[in-house]
Amino acid sequence: MDRKNNNMTALLLCAAGILLNIILNTVVTAIGVPLYLDTVGTVAVAVMGGYLPGIFVGFVTNLIKSISDPTSMYYGVLNVIIAVFATYFSDHGLFKKKECIPVIIVVFTLIGGGIGSLIPLYMQELAYDSESLSSMLYETGYFNAELAHILSSIIMNLPDKAITVFLVFVILRLVPVKYYDRFSFKNWKQAPVPEHRAFARDKTDIREHSLQTKTLFILIVSLSTVATIGTIISMSVYHKTIVKERTNLAIGTARIAASVIDADHIDRYLKNGGNGTDYRDTKRQLQEILYSSSEIEFLYVYKVEEDGCHVVFDIDTADVAAEAVGTVLPFEQGIREHKDEMIAGKEVTPVITNDKYGHLLTACQPVYDSRGKCACYVMADVDMAQISADERSFLMEMITVFSGFIILLGTFVIWLAEYHIIFPIKAVTKCVNSFVYSESAQERIDADVKMIRSLDVKTGDEVEEMYNSIARMMLDQAEQMRSIRRLSESTAKMQDGLIVTMADLVENRDSDTGAHIQKTAAYVNIIVEGLKKKGYYAEKITPKFITDVVRSAPLHDVGKINIPDEILNKPGKLTPEEFEIMKTHTVAGKKIMENAISTVKGDNYLKEARNMAAYHHERWDGKGYPEGLHGEVIPLAARIMAVADVFDALTSRRVYKPAFPLEKALAIIEEGKGTQFDPKCVEALMDSLEEVKLILKKYNRDE
Repeated sequence: MDRKNNNMTALLLCAAGILLNIILNTVVTAIGVPLYLDTVGTVAVAVMGGYLPGIFVGFVTNLIKSISDPTSMYYGVLNVIIAVFATYFSDHGLFKKKECIPVIIVVFTLIGGGIGSLIPLYMQELAYDSESLSSMLYETGYFNAELAHILSSIIMNLPDKAITVFLVFVILRLVPVKYYDRFSFKNWKQAPVPEHRAFARDKTDIREHSLQTKTLFILIVSLSTVATIGTIISMSVYHKTIVKERTNLAIGTARIAASVIDADHIDRYLKNGGNGTDYRDTKRQLQEILYSSSEIEFLYVYKVEEDGCHVVFDIDTADVAAEAVGTVLPFEQGIREHKDEMIAGKEVTPVITNDKYGHLLTACQPVYDSRGKCACYVMADVDMAQISADERSFLMEMITVFSGFIILLGTFVIWLAEYHIIFPIKAVTKCVNSFVYSESAQERIDADVKMIRSLDVKTGDEVEEMYNSIARMMLDQAEQMRSIRRLSESTAKMQDGLIVTMADLVENRDSDTGAHIQKTAAYVNIIVEGLKKKGYYAEKITPKFITDVVRSAPLHDVGKINIPDEILNKPGKLTPEEFEIMKTHTVAGKKIMENAISTVKGDNYLKEARNMAAYHHERWDGKGYPEGLHGEVIPLAARIMAVADVFDALTSRRVYKPAFPLEKALAIIEEGKGTQFDPKCVEALMDSLEEVKLILKKYNRDE
């Protein structure tokens, strides 16, 4: 219902625009003001309603004007082009900028005066609107006739377009901008259209040419092809028709002229040089025949003999003086081809010549005396150049009339395509692209599903079916992603529980590591977040890496499962032999984690668990174990764990020592920077002391 009301409002606006054009044009014509003002409504409607209403108003305005003035139809294309530019200027906000007003006026003037001046230039029946000014410019000597006409037309159009733009601005001030959306035609059933229209017009980088561009290209090519073929066929038919018409005219004129000539007196006319009353009477009749038709260029009578064409009658014209009676003229090219036939007195088909007299079509009519002998030929010439001018005029008529119609039809088709195909598909495509690149973020996925469902495409065809299928698919996909995420979270919790359980089994064998796995995991988290904050190892420290390292931290001592209890829980210092056995927990841990990795493929967090279990006792200076790795050759996860593990050992109570104060533990860690530990990892720990203190307070209060 809103859509129908909206379209009715748009139609009323179009009617108002047409009425305004007609009224203003009628008023200025009645009072004799040299203005047109027949584009005020066109521009105003185009600015407020868009391409289709503006073009419709421009085309129909000239269609109505052509009822009383048929020549108005030829200028309809100008009104249509102005509507197109007015809409373009409006879409780009030029009507809101005062500094752009001169530009708008100049463009409209060049369309109305510049392009408009070409129409009467090539259409003979149309008069120039600025003959006096054109003559003044021509008489200055600086311009030829054509350029003088074009300049005078532009000058005469300038005040008209300036007043037009001024009146449009007045109208725009009277109509609030909030109502503009009601003035455009709507054909996409869902509402509100403007939001979806803007949404659908958002540009994307996934294609070289948009569907809208391709549709416009196909439409332009199709209409242009049809128009071109139609024009070629029409021009061919028109050419044949007009040539045939002129040929029949020339033949008919020659026959009429032949009927007034007394063939029995031809020799006498030639002998006495045309003296005599009957000769003068015949010549006067021939003059009347020639002057009675503007299409006949020349009319003359020749007696054709071996030595040439003997002039019997020749009628003066404004441009060419008549040849004297008895003058012998050489055979021109066209006549030369039919010389033998004409000497024999036979009928001759019309010939076309192009000589010093111009491009002419000549009809030759033999005149027979009372004995049945051909005494002479009457020849009537039609100017072929005039035929070319008529063809140009006809071509211009076709261009001017059909250009406006083609633009209107093209705009209407694009409007239908936009609302039924382009806008819905582009809107759906944007939602789907957003869904595809949502990076599995559930909130974003849900928002994309909500967005596509809000489109509510109702084109009533396959596009609507496609939209409904895609919307259902996205909804199902979102629910499936939600289920997978829940399952993944459940699996992750189960894995974390297994990790903690496994780590607890190891820790429970060690009577001297209270909450060690919890604290080291917390310290690892503090250090890795500190490294990220400082931008260290940015390529390595990704969200996935952080999660894997923190989850894997409890497994760093998993290899101690292989260490005998008497060594693992010995209260005193280990002997060199016992220490060698203790060191094997790194190798054992590596082997355990590699076995797990081979069983559970693809779990990256186990790879980081292997690195920490195997290398958390390596030193930055290469003096650690089990492989004596150094610097950044040591996996980053192991370097982080090395700092966290030693710091926890220093700040925790052991059977062989009390817990060191925080200051002393930090001093020992600082002392090992660059020798035992990665300096950046130590820096990250030192910069997060407030968080470290919270961990110590939480876990060491009972020690």
